Amino acid sequence: MTFLLVDDSRPARNILRNSLPELNICRGYNFIDAENGEDALKLIQEHPVDFVFLDWNLNKEMTGLDVLKEIRKIEKCKQVPVIMVSSDNDKSRVIEALKCGANDYVIKPIDWKVFKEKVYKVLNIKK
Repeated sequence: MTFLLVDDSRPARNILRNSLPELNICRGYNFIDAENGEDALKLIQEHPVDFVFLDWNLNKEMTGLDVLKEIRKIEKCKQVPVIMVSSDNDKSRVIEALKCGANDYVIKPIDWKVFKEKVYKVLNIKK
């Protein structure tokens, strides 16, 4: 399974990278990561991606929501699960992300029990 980790913070990407194998959702993990929306869209075109974790606050040129909208326009990515990850817990942003095609929304700092439940739900894995 290939995960695309999109966050302008390298430590945040590393935390996800180190935590995902603990979920035991598959045998093999590959990670590609991007620190901005432009790089994320380039990578998703060049590599098969099975799951995207996408920060809302990336840079002034392109937000995570902008990236999400562009991902959903790419035919091969219409069904790729995307979980938005953000420190912003404004309900209107959560609703907006879901309306634009996010499968779920996780608030930073991440509650790992909730995170695991949301990933399992999106992948339709029974505990």
